Amino acid sequence: MMLMQSDSKPGNKVPATEQGNVHPKGILRYRKTLIILAHLGCFFGALLLAFLFAFDMQILRKWAIYQFPIILAIAIPVKLIIFARFKQYHGWWRYVGLGDLLNIAKASLVSTIILVAIWYFYGIYGKYIVPESTVGQLNTTMKQLEIDAKKALSRDEEVRLGRKHENLKGLRNIIEVSRIKELSKKIDQQPINSRERKEQEVRVAELRQAQRHIEGVLMLDLSTTVVFLSALRMLIRLYHEEFFSESHGTARRFLIVGAGNAGEALLREMLRRRDANYEVVGFVDDDPAKQGMSIHGITVLGPVEQLPKICEKSSIDEIAIAIPSATRKQLRHVVQICQGTALRFSTVPSLTDIASGKFSVSQMRHVDIDDLLGRDVVQLDMQQLEKFLKDKVILVTGAGGSIGSEMCRQVCAFGPKLLLLVEQAENPLFFIEGELRKSFPDVQMKAVICDIAETARVNQVYEKHHPQVVIHAAAHKHVPLMEGNPGEAIKNNVVGTRNMADAADIFGADDFVMISTDKAVNPTSIMGSSKRIAEMYIQDLNNTSKTHFMTVRFGNVLGSNGSVIPIFNKQIVDGGPVTVTHPEMTRYFMTIPEASQLVLQAAIMGSGGEIFLLDMGEPVKIVDLARELITLSGFRPGEDIEIEFTGLRPGEKLFEELSIEGEDMIPTKHPKIAIWKTISKDRQTLRSGIGKVIEVAHTQDRSRIVATIKELIPEFIGQD
Repeated sequence: MMLMQSDSKPGNKVPATEQGNVHPKGILRYRKTLIILAHLGCFFGALLLAFLFAFDMQILRKWAIYQFPIILAIAIPVKLIIFARFKQYHGWWRYVGLGDLLNIAKASLVSTIILVAIWYFYGIYGKYIVPESTVGQLNTTMKQLEIDAKKALSRDEEVRLGRKHENLKGLRNIIEVSRIKELSKKIDQQPINSRERKEQEVRVAELRQAQRHIEGVLMLDLSTTVVFLSALRMLIRLYHEEFFSESHGTARRFLIVGAGNAGEALLREMLRRRDANYEVVGFVDDDPAKQGMSIHGITVLGPVEQLPKICEKSSIDEIAIAIPSATRKQLRHVVQICQGTALRFSTVPSLTDIASGKFSVSQMRHVDIDDLLGRDVVQLDMQQLEKFLKDKVILVTGAGGSIGSEMCRQVCAFGPKLLLLVEQAENPLFFIEGELRKSFPDVQMKAVICDIAETARVNQVYEKHHPQVVIHAAAHKHVPLMEGNPGEAIKNNVVGTRNMADAADIFGADDFVMISTDKAVNPTSIMGSSKRIAEMYIQDLNNTSKTHFMTVRFGNVLGSNGSVIPIFNKQIVDGGPVTVTHPEMTRYFMTIPEASQLVLQAAIMGSGGEIFLLDMGEPVKIVDLARELITLSGFRPGEDIEIEFTGLRPGEKLFEELSIEGEDMIPTKHPKIAIWKTISKDRQTLRSGIGKVIEVAHTQDRSRIVATIKELIPEFIGQD
């Protein structure tokens, strides 16, 4: 990917492949030519070194003058063609890896096989290539040189003629290799003790030795070629990684948790890309067998429990958790151990995403609270969900909210006939509609501004579109705000739900799913009690309606509007303090996608009248959550960012009651969903009580509203 860098003149841009690494256009223009020339140089050096090895590192005239140039002249074209076939002139050497070195080895092996084959066939058919007359002329010349050397008048002339003779001897050896068989036959024709026989035996021995030397040279050339070309590429990579990086010396000190495959791949990638501004200091791993080991020159410094000590000693700035298979409990353990250290935390993609090519190991991201509190992917009955949603008119209330908007995303994936986005607030509705139209261009949808507390408007929407499935997510959910505005909680959560449910009954919707809350269990707040009243109403209506009315309860969702996570994050950005109501306050958490998926799963399991509870996992202390968020942000809880306790707010309780186990729970076929057994009131008593609550809600008199709710819900323990 080309980056643009500014030169000395404002507004001017020059292309660069990496930060600060600008290549002159002239060099790039001849890049392939330069690569081929580099290969030629390596081929020359590799063959020369092979000859030196074959002749005990001695430069002898008998091979240097003729044998080396002849073999080189044959080897160069063969290697150029074979290495071209292996695409060795197109690589980007600064990114060389094991695969490139393997290709060099393959190309060298194929080249050597071809050269050995050429030499083998020359040994058989060379006599037909080089005529006998040439050999005879060469022998005559050599004999004449011997005679002239004996008659030489000076020592210098004798040495000069001897060198010429030695040069031609090397040439004659390589030419006559193909005539070994003929010479051997002539030996058998000579008398046993004759001088001619002995001379020919010596000659055949010389030729066989020359033949073995050339064969050895070709085999040695395989190794030296691999070494030369690999070394050249590695030097180029080393140059760019070690000496041509602007970030060298200014990098953040980095520690990798996990010395396995992902950790090794991450280290390799970071060593290759020094522009990432990281200096890897070491590994941390709990495997005793890995302690003290070195991976690419980087040492495993100790186990996870020693992280704070290691980070302090090595001045670590950031930690990467390179364990794609790590559970959220293990991730959380790492973060908790590091509380009190000003560190940043990153994680690598899952092995599945890496293997599929969706992400590379270097595409790290910061660890967020979803990684620590989120859970395994929900297993859905996709066939039944498609049957439940496909080609149907689906209405979602509260479509601009965190849960409602996610419900819309989940529904769109199943191809509804029409999606009705019902929302009172225009801005959130505008944004979710734009997002959905971009993500799901084939899904028909309509944005509907509607106050669900207005009966006429609700009936108008139902009459016009006749929704078949209604997902009722609209509600006032903020506990302290509803304590101060109790009438609004009743208006939206009770009256709004009644209007939506009555319209579903009147206009013949097939299914109605209301999203409720754990705060409806033994409620202590106006909000919780209003949701409990809504549950009771639709459960009673189910008894006489053709519509299947169902309720799904769950606790807090991570990152929802007005929830504790965004509040804490803003307080951290502002420098603190982070405010927690009580040191013992606990809550259940799940991610928005998980909650939405389980709502749909529960909906296809219901036959009407059920109150489903979702498994929220283990409760989490809010103060622990605050500490972990501060730690993930790179600060030290209690030092950089203070935590202050402000006391319970109106309507809040320390512990939420939400469990899918117990005598009042009926398990379902899905392990994360149960049904709450409840005894319903008779319709007259229930509706009379609801009518009184609605009537008194208009007064906004909190004491009267609380007293009236208690008549309908005796377990409500809200303060007067």
